[in-house]
Amino acid sequence: MVFIVIDGLDASGKSTQAFRLRRFLMNHGKTVCMRLHPSSDNFFGVKAKQFLCVKGQNAHFVVAFFYMLDVVRSILLYSWRSCDYVVFVRYLMGTAYLPSPLHKVAYHFFASIVPTSNLMFFLDVTPEEAYRRIEQTREKRETFESLEELRRIRHKALFLVSIGKWTIMNANSPVKDIENGIRTQSLSPTVE
Repeated sequence: MVFIVIDGLDASGKSTQAFRLRRFLMNHGKTVCMRLHPSSDNFFGVKAKQFLCVKGQNAHFVVAFFYMLDVVRSILLYSWRSCDYVVFVRYLMGTAYLPSPLHKVAYHFFASIVPTSNLMFFLDVTPEEAYRRIEQTREKRETFESLEELRRIRHKALFLVSIGKWTIMNANSPVKDIENGIRTQSLSPTVE
């Protein structure tokens, strides 16, 4: 089994890249289990999504708490399945949404207890580009989707990826270029 993580800021293209990768792998006869977080199929993911639109520091903690429980639930239920590839969208970088310095403590804690991989991709989009995408595509904004919040979270996330096994992808690039970069680094030579 190959474990792949695709993470990044809001509007960085995480889901887009995960769905493209899944389609490519399945077209080449591979089995793929994909989990997007927060997910909609369980209590923890639903609660995390509900609190994403609530303002205030308490809401930040509640979102992070339910988000992390959702990820742990996915690890326990899905990562052991007999698939060729397991792809998780939003994994450890949810800790960057916590207030400083708690985000560092939470990242180190979770990185020490959950599975990691050499195939963890952080899609790095500039806050300005992320904000432009959000304005164009979303009717309702989440708490963390202001330009100021995107800048703050990106700063913390870039620090966290610098201490982990992350590959940073320029998510301001065309979608196809990012897709090719992820494929090149994560696929075995037998998948052409």
